[in-house]
Amino acid sequence: MPRPRTNNVQINIAIPGEWKKELENLARIYSVEEGKTITFLDLMRRGIQENDVSI
Repeated sequence: MPRPRTNNVQINIAIPGEWKKELENLARIYSVEEGKTITFLDLMRRGIQENDVSI
């Protein structure tokens, strides 16, 4: 059976190491507040969605 088509596109980005450290620290705080594991990638996705960034 063929896979369903989506509009999703995968991209690779580079961010400064300090940004990643800060996002990881924020992710730990959000994880405690929300009672579930949040990763720095989850935070990046949220930021993109909230700002409705188009590529």
